[in-house]
Amino acid sequence: MGFLHTGHLSLVDEARRRADFVVMSIFVNPLQFGPNEDLARYPRDPEGDASKADARGVDLLFTPRQDEMYPSERRVDVVPRGLDTRWEGAIRPGHFAGVLTVVAKLFNIVQPDVAVFGQKDVQQVTLIKAMVRDLDVPTEIVVAPTGREPDGLAMSSRNSYLSGDERRRATVLSGALFAIRDAFKKGERDVSRLMAQGQRVLAAEPAVAVDYLALVDSTTLEPAVRASDDTIAMIAARVGRTRLIDNVILGA
Repeated sequence: MGFLHTGHLSLVDEARRRADFVVMSIFVNPLQFGPNEDLARYPRDPEGDASKADARGVDLLFTPRQDEMYPSERRVDVVPRGLDTRWEGAIRPGHFAGVLTVVAKLFNIVQPDVAVFGQKDVQQVTLIKAMVRDLDVPTEIVVAPTGREPDGLAMSSRNSYLSGDERRRATVLSGALFAIRDAFKKGERDVSRLMAQGQRVLAAEPAVAVDYLALVDSTTLEPAVRASDDTIAMIAARVGRTRLIDNVILGA
């Protein structure tokens, strides 16, 4: 959705390794924003984005207008079944129908052989993979690792909203996930004890309002019964007015 950072540009690098021609789409999609979310104030920098994309080796930057993507009243959306009932889907009703609808449109317009998405939006990419499988979309989905700042914070356009003190507090999200992963790598497999490791870290920043901290199955996103290498630890929290998400794969 633009306001490009190093994490976004690392997706370009992955695409260049896999394709002869790289297209980047930038579109702040209104369908995936709820009525009380930050569509109007979502950070935008079209000129800077174009410069960064060109410098990174993007062959075509596709930046459609809203009236081009949605020229008239829609009568069909792409609506998920099941994978959207928990986590982000429970907190942001309709969000993933908006995501899948715009991604389906972009796939139909661009017709990519390969599409690269970031691991940070793990529920999103899980749903996109399901859509591609269930609707026989001839596009390979590649998931690239989450880009992180030196202190561990997951890169996000929304990080620009954070004040200096909020920016410091925000590192508790990755800190909690890393604590869970470290305990797993030391041999812990009990989900409740792993969760306790993350919750202990979060307790140090009570001003950070946690929406959820969970260990989930990597395919179904259902709560894990016992941790394994592909179990995902995921978190969403509000730091001040800014809502951030993050996750790690325990065995990675």
